[in-house]
Amino acid sequence: MDNVDVVVVGSGATGLMLANELATAGVSSVVLDREAGRLSYSKALALQPRTAEVFDLRGLIDGAQERALASVNGHFAALPVPLTYAGWFTRYPYMVAITQSRVEALLEERAAANGVVIRREHELTAMAQDEAGVTATVRTPHGERQVRGRYLVGCDGGRSVVRKLAGVKFSGTPAVRFMVVADVVLEETGADLDNKWDELAKVFGQRNANGQSVSLLPLGEPNLYRLSYPDPSISAETRDTPVPKERLEELLQSRYGDKARIAEVRWVSCFGDASRQAEQYRVDRVLLAGDAAHIHLPAGGQGLNLGVQDAMNLGWKLAAQVKGWAPDGLLDTYHSERHPVAAQVLENTRAQSLFIDPTSAADERVDAMRELFITLMNFPDVNRHLAGIVSGLGIHYPIADEHHHLAGARLPDIDVTANGTPQRTSVLLRTGKGLLLTDADSDATAATPWADRVDVVRTPQMSVSGSAADALLVRPDGYICWARTPQDATLPTGDAPAPAELVGTLIQWFGQPER
Repeated sequence: MDNVDVVVVGSGATGLMLANELATAGVSSVVLDREAGRLSYSKALALQPRTAEVFDLRGLIDGAQERALASVNGHFAALPVPLTYAGWFTRYPYMVAITQSRVEALLEERAAANGVVIRREHELTAMAQDEAGVTATVRTPHGERQVRGRYLVGCDGGRSVVRKLAGVKFSGTPAVRFMVVADVVLEETGADLDNKWDELAKVFGQRNANGQSVSLLPLGEPNLYRLSYPDPSISAETRDTPVPKERLEELLQSRYGDKARIAEVRWVSCFGDASRQAEQYRVDRVLLAGDAAHIHLPAGGQGLNLGVQDAMNLGWKLAAQVKGWAPDGLLDTYHSERHPVAAQVLENTRAQSLFIDPTSAADERVDAMRELFITLMNFPDVNRHLAGIVSGLGIHYPIADEHHHLAGARLPDIDVTANGTPQRTSVLLRTGKGLLLTDADSDATAATPWADRVDVVRTPQMSVSGSAADALLVRPDGYICWARTPQDATLPTGDAPAPAELVGTLIQWFGQPER
């Protein structure tokens, strides 16, 4: 029997990100996956700006950008007004176009460097938890075996075995509309495809003579493209019926002409607009993340990003629980913070489906709503709001702090003078620990007992999202949990005691200090 701190089921982007977060915190894990190897095809095609920031927090963004296909604007329901990120104070005001397989390869390389064990062809068949941990029963090519962990996290997709074994309800609505996606190699016939990574609203808004959306995106290999289109002829009963090459070619030619021909179909899948969410993300020592916790129409490219950000939120909290310093209720904040975020994604993808649904094209009421929405999206405040929702930049956790509006918001990657040296805050957070930015002696002294969990960096006053701040306490996932502004009470100096709210916040998020 393998014995580890955490058993992670599923080696997709969510599971790998979680395993890396645990390793950064010094917590052991094993990743189980029923597949023999990493899948070659890619469901997702981009990192949202907030996920790019998260990757920067762990030194992964350079590798992602090296493998990227392009940088593009986001979209909402393929409406012809691109989402812009003005006013969100981000170094990544664009989506990083990169295939899911490349993202997972990058995370797997980091996992190998971190010493994370990935066991393939290990299919979870049963699990049992007790007061001390969880025992997973796994089917392997060499027979049944057991893996024991203090906690187990299901990152095993929309049909999650972990979720089912844990008895968690997956509430929501079934799929009623379906889309086809296919990775196809096209023949060199001289067809005028005029397709490139451009504004995604433009790409996904392309339609054939029948008004049906048909999009084509290059995937970084010669003549390899992602073809996608909604298909009103598919139903829940027929969604698993293989889509023949001839049908794909028919749709391709309806938009790009008879010269566009398919030489090879690498992968084809049908997905629907099912919208479901786990009612609870934690059942004692079993937790859920990524698609195991939520599924939705992949409108706007939010799915992979939602899972990676789940892992970022959960990783440090679970590590704190394993290492014994987590304050009461810390692990439960994973559900209380991430469940509403996913619920909002389900809500916005349902709204987008109204405009994406090809059967609504002939509905004058939907047409009127579409035109009104396009008008509204041209207002900067509306566009910024939608961009914040889809990108994740607008996430604001319900962290109680009456002293500052920044509490609960993400810390943008700002330039600071750290201990006399120019530095970026994203680099300072790469240790996976909390971060106290301050220029007050009393703050630094007060945080000393938490030195194993919080790095203290001496820096003068900062500008954060347009607001001045004298001091910030930041969680390992990059979210501010305490802030002090120049207009707050006079700063204590010398040996004067630190503000009580700073000490209280340190205890709230980082537990009791070392004696």
